[in-house]
Amino acid sequence: MAIVSVVTLRCDPSGDLSGDPGLECTSNVRPDGAPFVGRSHGRLRRFSPDARFDAVFRQLHEGFGPQDWWPAETPFEVIVGAVLTQNTAWRNVEQALSNLRAQGRLTPARILTASCESPGELEEALRPSGYFRAKAKKLVAVSQWYLGAGGLDALMERPLEPLRTEILGVYGIGPETADSILCYAAGRRTAVIDTYTRRIFARHELTDGDAPYEELRQYAMERLEPSQAVYEEFHALCVRTGYGNCKPKPRCVDCPATTPSSLARTEGHVQG
Repeated sequence: MAIVSVVTLRCDPSGDLSGDPGLECTSNVRPDGAPFVGRSHGRLRRFSPDARFDAVFRQLHEGFGPQDWWPAETPFEVIVGAVLTQNTAWRNVEQALSNLRAQGRLTPARILTASCESPGELEEALRPSGYFRAKAKKLVAVSQWYLGAGGLDALMERPLEPLRTEILGVYGIGPETADSILCYAAGRRTAVIDTYTRRIFARHELTDGDAPYEELRQYAMERLEPSQAVYEEFHALCVRTGYGNCKPKPRCVDCPATTPSSLARTEGHVQG
């Protein structure tokens, strides 16, 4: 797999792609007024034909409601957010995105221009997200790749698995980031696996949460209904549950999913 070299990156002289839907503002708005990029609207009736798998995620969905995820104004902002959220909390990503927005740099060409003309300002904008110098290089790499690939149209239309392999060859893009980009920015049916997903799978005894990423991705994709809304809501519910309930020390008492028997026997984790 070829890795895009950071050393060879240059400003793109032609600017952003004309008519690129990846730079168009979403019309989706959450109840709190915040925009989101996604296709998951309203209540979903079923997540999986697998009864045990379906029960867990249907209970979470019914209890927490639709998640309206991914929070962003444009599909390209989803890509930026997917990179910036590596090894940090989302609130830190929001601050970095706000900085980029204030600088008018939430497009691939403007990120590339900033990396050449004012790299210090770009890095400073990313500081709240942590590892800001490394993340600046990653954003430059993915921006150049995005423009070279043909923008969002190409991401939506090209065969999924070869495209995913290509994205994984971009500097700084691992499987979770690649699947986040493809699922939410490009609207492709690929399962995003993160720490929260692993924890939910293991505690509800669905499968081994310590299995390799690709094995868990395949496990989820073999069970999820073939619906883009289901794929998006699946990951969003994992984030919501992991952040509020399925922590390293679980908080089952107010989780809408039935408490796993192994945890129900543990003092302090019995569901009320």
